[in-house]
Amino acid sequence: MKAETRYASSPAAVQRWNTEETRNELLIDKLFEQDGVKLVYSHYDRFITGGIMPVTKALRLEAPDQLKAVYFLERRELGIINVGGTGTVTVDGEVFEIGFKEALYIGRGKQELLFSSNDVTAPAKFYLNSTPAHQVYPTRLVTRKDAEVVTLGTLETANHRTINKLIVASVLTTCQLQMGMTELKTGSVWNTMPAHTHDRRMEVYFYFEVPKGQSVCHFWGQPQETRHIWMQNEQAVISPPWSIHSGAGTSNYTFIWGMAGENLDYSDMDVCAIPELR
Repeated sequence: MKAETRYASSPAAVQRWNTEETRNELLIDKLFEQDGVKLVYSHYDRFITGGIMPVTKALRLEAPDQLKAVYFLERRELGIINVGGTGTVTVDGEVFEIGFKEALYIGRGKQELLFSSNDVTAPAKFYLNSTPAHQVYPTRLVTRKDAEVVTLGTLETANHRTINKLIVASVLTTCQLQMGMTELKTGSVWNTMPAHTHDRRMEVYFYFEVPKGQSVCHFWGQPQETRHIWMQNEQAVISPPWSIHSGAGTSNYTFIWGMAGENLDYSDMDVCAIPELR
């Protein structure tokens, strides 16, 4: 298992960052390695982003040293979305089969977490988000048909997209974790536009289904002083609570959003008018 820590920074501090410093602080450039577990612990809301890719063997999710815990979910909850082949997650002996773009929520207190792929030629890729939890809520599989689905935008504004709300308050109960998946339609490239901030919650974006040879330009920073990070397929980026989080690709793509913080109100956001962005 590989686990690293990323620290929180103020708007004033990031004004001095160059491109390399920005990428070192916010970009998670490689989440999936064969038979590997990768975790990134952020000081923004103690949010953990991770990737587990079992190929030739089952992989166990242990507590990294950052948690100072006996087991991973001793004080946490966990959300999983599979972005690879079909696989299984065994939670204290109970087996859940998770297909492509399906999700699993696991509540606090579950001790043994095992991850496996059904087919070594098409391994599962389990994308993880985890946050501190104050209460125990039931483990639940969330399929595509269980999601709350919303279609927004138009082809004319290049942001026609389908939002799949998977681990949100309207679907199931969590302590603070929220996760979902946005799929851009062919011909559309903009996500989260008009942009917004929500100073009460941080967010992590994971971009995937980015075609070979294409990229996504992720925009971040305060609305009046935005920055950008060029991102490739299966990379994630940490978004501070005071920052916008938006992107435009050289092709359409899909991304997973995960949030944690003050509340569970999906619509709690401060919208930034497009002409006012700088």
